[in-house]
Amino acid sequence: MSDPVLLTADRGAVRVITVNRPDKLNALNAATLDALHAAFREAAADPAVRVVVLTGSGPKAFVAGADIAEMNGLTPVEGRDFSQRGTRMMRFVETMPKPVIAMVNGFALGGGLELAMCCHLRIASDTAKVGQPEINLGLIPGFGGTQRLLRLAGRAATLELCLAGAPIDAARAMQLGIVNRVVPAAELEAQTMALAEQLANAAPLALRGILDCINVGGECGIEEGLEYESAQFGLMFSTQDMREGTTAFLERRKPSFAGK
Repeated sequence: MSDPVLLTADRGAVRVITVNRPDKLNALNAATLDALHAAFREAAADPAVRVVVLTGSGPKAFVAGADIAEMNGLTPVEGRDFSQRGTRMMRFVETMPKPVIAMVNGFALGGGLELAMCCHLRIASDTAKVGQPEINLGLIPGFGGTQRLLRLAGRAATLELCLAGAPIDAARAMQLGIVNRVVPAAELEAQTMALAEQLANAAPLALRGILDCINVGGECGIEEGLEYESAQFGLMFSTQDMREGTTAFLERRKPSFAGK
């Protein structure tokens, strides 16, 4: 029996999802895209899960890209469908009501970088490499790479990465705003899990409100964004967590948030 394409493990309120195709450098084929979509839907619906960490198995790759062997025989219609399959999954991750952290432990190229970019936060090993090399295959990014890279790194960097197709190291990726932190490879898991646990102890409804505001604000004008933020701010006053957080502050103790 073959190994599953995904591994999942819960560490308290943190769910770790691992793409498990190390012999293919965790390349994304249709089955893996579908498995990821199902795994994230399950994590979103599980009240015991407050944060998700996404990573790749093996020492070399987070996700090295889409599965070129599978793509090679696709027709134009099948190619479009494959793109939309990945795009739907990654858009679901991007709009998750719970924080998702990409733990980038190696190559994140093509579809792998696109997968990392749809996560809310990215922590990279100092040995990681990222890039959009699709131009070298006669292709363009197909899972949102041009759009998310543009929003994270700006027009000039996006054009360079997509047109030249050359990978960059983690330090350069952090300079461009593509990753949030770069840490020594030996400390990647510990530092990622420390951040995940910090977020898991935060107020879940406030986390969701922040994610919603940033998702909405990133796609609308400033006035609409401010109005949406004010509405979400007001909603927090209906939560037990807001009363617990403010009371704990006044009583000089650590709050205990219940997500209510």
